[in-house]
Amino acid sequence: MALLSTLLEILRRPTMVDVLSELMMFIAPLWVAVIVGVLVGWAWKPRWAKILGCSESKDASPASPTATSLSTCFPSIPSLNALKFQLPSCVSWTTDDKEGLSLPPAATKSDSSSSQLDSSGPVSGEDLEHLYRLVEERDGGPAWIQMMDRSTATMGYQAWRRDPETGPPQYRSRTLFEDATPELVRDFFWDDEYRLKWDDMLIHAETLEECPTTGTMMVQWVRKFPFFCSDREYIIGRRIWESGRSYYCVTKGVPCSSVPRRNKPRRVDLFYSSWCIRAVESKRGDGQLTACEVLLFHHEDMGIPWEIAKLGVRQGMWGAVKKIDPALRVYQKQRASGAPLSHCARMAQINNKVSVDYQRCLESSTDNSSEVEKPKNPKERNVPKLLVVGGAILLACSLDRGLLTKAVIFGVARRFARNGRRL
Repeated sequence: MALLSTLLEILRRPTMVDVLSELMMFIAPLWVAVIVGVLVGWAWKPRWAKILGCSESKDASPASPTATSLSTCFPSIPSLNALKFQLPSCVSWTTDDKEGLSLPPAATKSDSSSSQLDSSGPVSGEDLEHLYRLVEERDGGPAWIQMMDRSTATMGYQAWRRDPETGPPQYRSRTLFEDATPELVRDFFWDDEYRLKWDDMLIHAETLEECPTTGTMMVQWVRKFPFFCSDREYIIGRRIWESGRSYYCVTKGVPCSSVPRRNKPRRVDLFYSSWCIRAVESKRGDGQLTACEVLLFHHEDMGIPWEIAKLGVRQGMWGAVKKIDPALRVYQKQRASGAPLSHCARMAQINNKVSVDYQRCLESSTDNSSEVEKPKNPKERNVPKLLVVGGAILLACSLDRGLLTKAVIFGVARRFARNGRRL
């Protein structure tokens, strides 16, 4: 009755313009509530719906690594496109029954292209080609939007983000470490035993399989997440290619039938995190190649709304990144004192040589460019912000997990609204 009386009151307005304006003001909140409810309901749909969706897509061929590829120096970044949601984990569920790790046959560490172009194993020459195109900004993807530019006395850091048509947000970063060699930084990022000491999000790291000839490894990571999210498990394939003093380090999620899935920790299937590490000139301007540049490309789908994940990345990125440089300096001193190498660090030194001819072939084939844009005007993102705030409110009202969880969700929404113009 209240709804009917309100409509009748609107229709009694003296002019048609007044009637239409009142109707728009009356209907708009309802449509916003419907849209937010649909988006949140789709993002947080029950497990049986996901399983049903996976069973219907068994006949679909999995996406190629070059189509979906993209820890940065900040480890494990989550990624909800405002209007599109993906379930890439369904693809991996259909491939988990296949053989786990099929390492390439023994090969020599030489300049021939045979070791670069092999298509066997969890990480192949296609992954090297894709990373090379990302480094040269010729992968044909959307323009990169700068997010951050920070620095300390011994480290500089820049970060960009882009939103592809399908899949989670992709991140690109450039970190400059003063007075560090590419070889040291390469070993540092590969050393899981040492990472467990400085990365407080990593709670378990185990090598599952490895190839002593190519250096290819399959490792299992378990990362700690906030109390209202379950921990995440990663099965990662990784491998390093060497070109002079430049190192192309590929890590990505791979299927593994030997490690069964569990409800907790939840496995992340879509994961890509790769580096190009190389010697560059110091920012001191002395012309010496005494600094090390790390170009990092990262994306993953951790099963949470991407817009909320982007907010978390934005708020926590610098806090995570600035922990890396002190850890690197301690690692540097340990190596200088003659401390023994860990097994993972020794594996990082088994690299696949990239010949000059092969690199020229890659350069001639990278004809699609990607652009770098300045940060967008905050006014252009008002609608996604409204959806995130509304989604957080509906999510808090729909979850029965106590006042503390709801307070956290409301706090995220409130901070997003308050700081929105600066994001």
